[in-house]
Amino acid sequence: MDKIPMTIAGHKALSEELVRRSSVDRPNIIADISEARAHGDLSENAEYHAAKEQQSLNEGRIQELESILALADVIDVTKLSGHTIKFGATVELVDEDTEKEKTYQIVGNPEANASEGKISLSSPIARALIGKEVGDSIEVTAPGGSKSYEVLKVSYI
Repeated sequence: MDKIPMTIAGHKALSEELVRRSSVDRPNIIADISEARAHGDLSENAEYHAAKEQQSLNEGRIQELESILALADVIDVTKLSGHTIKFGATVELVDEDTEKEKTYQIVGNPEANASEGKISLSSPIARALIGKEVGDSIEVTAPGGSKSYEVLKVSYI
């Protein structure tokens, strides 16, 4: 399998989630299952079935996190530099139609979170930005239509 590019912060966040799910959530769910089992008939015990479903979801996420972290290619973006946009870049853009400014950091898929301004390397806007420099214009086709942006600033922090 291919390596998954990831920032140091993203790797740390996923590692912390794995530890929490393994050492805190797992024992709590096991305790919930034991408590629900003590209530008797399991076939009609909603608490038991809910706890078992929660256990299944938690174990699935633990396996997913272990796989992601095993394939992680951790990149220290503070050691990157240059004027060209690449993985890890924090990019300030201005929407050429609305003049509204936006800031995005290009990160790996597992750590992407648009509400935090972290966009996936495979997202349409990140793919359009890769290789561009300050002053360049990009055209992004999104589900809501086409958008034009101008690159204002590129930094690696």
